[in-house]
Amino acid sequence: MGDGPLSYCADLHPAADLDDVVRHLDRYAEPIRRAVPLARLGLGLRLPPAVASGLAADRSARRRLRVELDARGLEVVTLNTGGHEPRWTDPARLRYSLDCATVLADLLPDRLAYGSLGTLPLGWRQPWSPADDAAAHAFIETLVATLRTIDTVHGRPVTLALEPAPGYVLDTVPDAVRWLAGRVDPRYVGVCVDTCALAVSFLDPGGVVSAVYRAGFTVQKIQAATALQVDDPRDPAARMVLAGLAADVPQPVRERQPNGTTRGADDLPYALAQLPGSGPWRVGRHLPLHVRPEAPLRATTGVLRATVQAVLAETGTLDFPQVELDVCPHAAGLTDAAALVAGVAADVACVAELLDELGLGTGDTAAVDESVPLAGHSLGGPMTRVGSAYVG
Repeated sequence: MGDGPLSYCADLHPAADLDDVVRHLDRYAEPIRRAVPLARLGLGLRLPPAVASGLAADRSARRRLRVELDARGLEVVTLNTGGHEPRWTDPARLRYSLDCATVLADLLPDRLAYGSLGTLPLGWRQPWSPADDAAAHAFIETLVATLRTIDTVHGRPVTLALEPAPGYVLDTVPDAVRWLAGRVDPRYVGVCVDTCALAVSFLDPGGVVSAVYRAGFTVQKIQAATALQVDDPRDPAARMVLAGLAADVPQPVRERQPNGTTRGADDLPYALAQLPGSGPWRVGRHLPLHVRPEAPLRATTGVLRATVQAVLAETGTLDFPQVELDVCPHAAGLTDAAALVAGVAADVACVAELLDELGLGTGDTAAVDESVPLAGHSLGGPMTRVGSAYVG
């Protein structure tokens, strides 16, 4: 599979209904595209269950959304169907995923080879029983049956991309590969590698990615993000900064032990109270890619670069997967739309530059005549190559 464009995760634009989705395109997504600038920008939408259900039941509504996207130089390449609940043991998770698959199949741009549904790694690790495991497998197999039908009808697949994360049943990418092996059809189920979560695990990106492909699976999507690293967690200055970080959501922490093993905590306050600090910490807190954190903190940018390099070594440019900027959570708290647009656009530009440096782009930004309203001219202009995809 190939033709995976650069996109950004639009989770920070919650929508109550289809009209709300369109309003967010006008307020955020199109201005971000223009600010980079790109002639065309991919989106990873998160549709609330009620909105996904309504769209799945109404093909005309799906067509309307596709037209609205096209008119703004935007395209949906992936749907982010994660969230902590419901787990893959709940029929509601299956219903939501089925609806999202139906929606995505009609929203995908014609030139793309596939679309992906990013999803949570089964559920939180506690409680998780053998019965839970069997139920999750059965629901995913039911979804795969529908994905096969979509593939037959549309001539290209929609895939399920499990996204391992600390604290879940599938805590790491190797955990996901072990769980998937022998259970699912790899054409329709693979992994999403979140480079923040991968960094927190302290695992080698090259080895992790190689193991995915050796097992017969593929990286369906790379979520480009960086974690926070603290080289000396005993440093009073570092602890003061960490203690002051906002904790709106759990921020898992892993400590690298002198013997090479790791130990962890599910949240930063617990880590500050319980972990010994005998080795560096990595915190699952996404950072803006365009801002370098001040010492004694730093970002795991090297893990992002190494992951892209490792996937490129496995796939080459023609089959390179989708790359989605996982937006820094601080942006969700911004009430000023202009500041949010500027921050996300700067991060999108950073990812595009990285891909270009690694030979996955032309190095040119698509020319856009922003003086002409989009509705007044053709959108079929020049395109910027990003891997095997064209952003533009």
